[in-house]
Amino acid sequence: MRCKYDNIIAIDPDKGKSGVAFLKPTTRQLEVSNLAFPQLMDYLQFCTKTGIDKGETLIVVVEAGWMVKKSNFHEAQGHRAEKIAKDVGANHETGRKIIEMCKHYGINVLEHAPLVKCWKGKDRKITQEELASFTGLTGRTNQDGRDAALLAWVFSGLPIKVKVG
Repeated sequence: MRCKYDNIIAIDPDKGKSGVAFLKPTTRQLEVSNLAFPQLMDYLQFCTKTGIDKGETLIVVVEAGWMVKKSNFHEAQGHRAEKIAKDVGANHETGRKIIEMCKHYGINVLEHAPLVKCWKGKDRKITQEELASFTGLTGRTNQDGRDAALLAWVFSGLPIKVKVG
């Protein structure tokens, strides 16, 4: 399946620094970073202008945890559970604001339900090795960045063939 967009930016929203992945499906160029909200807004505008100048299409795909009926699967209790719930809510609000700002800037944006967690990492999240096995991405990434990269890759329709030993 060929992706209908020249460039994909996938975002795993976070109240501090969101995981951000830029993917060019035709070449499989993948860049991963973590950006605070103001820097993310600058980056989205830069990528939009660069794409327009090159005649390329762009879509921003935002992981929308609020689309899941139960969005907090942690087993914590008491104050720890309250902190986790606040953080989840803050992350959701960050995602909603990213979408709102994309619409304000005229950037093509899509809310995407979280991907199924079926990997070998903690809480069944994808590991660096698993991501590298099908993307070729080298270097260290944090979980938010890996989640954004995986979202971009899945959205693009590129194949996932895990070759972890």
